[in-house]
Amino acid sequence: MSCFETINAYALRSIGIGERLLPKSDITLCEQFVLIGSGMIWNVYFGVFAIALGFWFAVMLALGKASSRRVMRLPAKGFILLFRGTPLFIQFFCAYEVFVLLPKLGVELDFGVVQLTAETRWLTKAWMGALIVLFMNTSAYTAEIFYGALKAVPVGDVEAADAFGLSGWKKFRRVVWPTMLRLAWPAYTNEAIFLFHATTLVYFSGFPAWRQKGDALYYASYFAEKTFNPFVAYPIVAGYFILLTFVIIGIFRMIGNRLNRHLPRDRRPRHQFRMNLIR
Repeated sequence: MSCFETINAYALRSIGIGERLLPKSDITLCEQFVLIGSGMIWNVYFGVFAIALGFWFAVMLALGKASSRRVMRLPAKGFILLFRGTPLFIQFFCAYEVFVLLPKLGVELDFGVVQLTAETRWLTKAWMGALIVLFMNTSAYTAEIFYGALKAVPVGDVEAADAFGLSGWKKFRRVVWPTMLRLAWPAYTNEAIFLFHATTLVYFSGFPAWRQKGDALYYASYFAEKTFNPFVAYPIVAGYFILLTFVIIGIFRMIGNRLNRHLPRDRRPRHQFRMNLIR
């Protein structure tokens, strides 16, 4: 099979399109690149949806933690402490055990006039259950970043907004919100990068790949087992994630420049990639 035929057969295998049988002998370098790249579709899926949903939930958590009302502050602080204080792998394990214990036929929701059945069987699949864990994890880390930025908003900006007669939602939308984002964006960029890297833990979690639609590490482990040579497949995974990191940095840098477009170029914060030793 030529490399072009391999691309046609396996490029979209991870989402159920193309050849179903994996190569078992005479595995070529092209097959490894194509199938691992196909698995990256799931890593991108986990990262994109967890970031997109977690961003807005993190904003609510940060505002809740900064609130003077205990009924809003304590649940937000408890959620952030729980998911920042425990390892992500343990969160995968505990979530899977909880989802397995749910009734497989669904949970009955009685609204009086109408009764609905909430589907629960998909929660034990990687595409849903693992996404929920990643969403909650990044929400907690991002909320702490936003909370710090919220507390760092200059008092003078808030007082100026009060002097102009802005209050409540208008003051938050026009002054506090954009300033908070500008302050938090460099750190949030790092969080997005590490969240995409954390998607590799889905393979080691209890969540199974649905119909063998695995992520990049799923295929890399398969090739390492079949070829008895992990020094080819795993560096390919690393190479794909390096490319993905450059893409994330580029996208977030453009958004950051947009947020800081009113500042001179020499005063705009630079996005620096820093190692997160513990997650």
